[in-house]
Amino acid sequence: MQNVVSSISPFKNLKVKIYRTIIFLVVLYGCGTWSLTMREEHRLRVFKNRVLRRIFEPKRDEETGEWWKLHNEEINDLYCLPITVRVIKSRRMRWAEHVARMGEERGIYSVLLGKHEGKGPLGRPRPRWGGGVIVRWIFS
Repeated sequence: MQNVVSSISPFKNLKVKIYRTIIFLVVLYGCGTWSLTMREEHRLRVFKNRVLRRIFEPKRDEETGEWWKLHNEEINDLYCLPITVRVIKSRRMRWAEHVARMGEERGIYSVLLGKHEGKGPLGRPRPRWGGGVIVRWIFS
């Protein structure tokens, strides 16, 4: 898809639609089960800005004739896409609701509630999936 996105073509809206329907969905496949760290959030933001910067191409100043790459604020002003972290959090909530409906007989339900056996490794605990999800459902 790199050739399509970075090609010289006047159809910028078509390129953005390709990004939203193909690239964005492939990047976020399975994101409902991720335990997202700050580093991964940053990397996703960088990826999104890099793709959009290729789509909207460098701009040329008419007076001086100099070329410059678009800044992140300019990219967001040109075309506002959904914030990646918000999409991931909403998908995580959808996954949590799905697992909550499964019931206690399924093993994934106990993993969601954090009822596991044994001890963890020494040192700082790894980020957990449940740490990023606010539990909003009522157990019946």
